Amino acid sequence: MTKSELIDNVATQTGLSKKDAGAAINAALDTIQGTLAKGDAVQITGFGTFEVRQRAAREGVKPGTNEKIRIPASKAPAFKAGKTLKDAVNN
Repeated sequence: MTKSELIDNVATQTGLSKKDAGAAINAALDTIQGTLAKGDAVQITGFGTFEVRQRAAREGVKPGTNEKIRIPASKAPAFKAGKTLKDAVNN
């Protein structure tokens, strides 16, 4: 499902216009992104948790040359599905 399909689906289910549904979805996504950028987690009960995970610095291999390179530490967004979502997917 693409973002535009999600907007269409939300508009149909809620009776909102596509413009209003799009604005609501964009606001939700922007809020999640902003919260993660601050290093905080977003927990949506029954759905899951968005969080930032630390990746340690490590050594990698450059493809083609097999040269060893240093990959710096970084932060990565992560999602952990909640029980309700897992159950819905498995049934």
